[in-house]
Amino acid sequence: MRVLVVEDEAPLAAAIDRGLRAEGFEVEVVGDGLEGYWRGRERPYGAIVLDILLPGMNGYVVCRKLRADGVSTPILMLTAKDGEYDEADALDLGADDYLRKPCSYVVLVARLRALQRRGGTVRPAILVAGDLYFDPASRRCRRDNTPISLSAREASLLEYLLVRDGDPVDKYELLDGVWGADQDHDPNVVEVYIGYLRRKIDRPFGRNSIQTVRGVGYRVVDEVSDADPA
Repeated sequence: MRVLVVEDEAPLAAAIDRGLRAEGFEVEVVGDGLEGYWRGRERPYGAIVLDILLPGMNGYVVCRKLRADGVSTPILMLTAKDGEYDEADALDLGADDYLRKPCSYVVLVARLRALQRRGGTVRPAILVAGDLYFDPASRRCRRDNTPISLSAREASLLEYLLVRDGDPVDKYELLDGVWGADQDHDPNVVEVYIGYLRRKIDRPFGRNSIQTVRGVGYRVVDEVSDADPA
């Protein structure tokens, strides 16, 4: 489960990052509401942990705008504000849960897992490109009626591309979004995993749905007969 943590208190953000990673979560941390809004809108996450008092754009606005944009990712408000009206405002704006700081990591992890089981306000849709289907909730992939077994990293890479609905994605954005901004990886690992995906979802079926856009990046399309698979 990939979690976006939007928290401007650096020591707390680092502690949440360590705690969630120790429980097996993939974590991205940002300290600005505008950056949190952009990532929450453009990238797939299992949940968003969102502070209220943030620079750039406060958490209430981030939550409201994400919901207005049709983003159904479960949102857990994590804040030092203490009051039933603050909690009610957060829930009315589209948050799924609310937790006050300082909080128990045991409780935070339990609530994130509960949100994952519930699937948030709207269960994620099946992502489709032609006869290729991917379910973000179950991580299952199939081409027409044929199941395709993917590793966790391959599934995350495919999901990232499918969410962009045919728009090309830069290699470095994929590296950041799928492997993590704080992880030290050779950018060529993206090309390696693109190759793994092609061998599983395209070549056995005579498809070329993973397209290289030269000088830009990669995209997944319905079907490209003259796609360059380089």
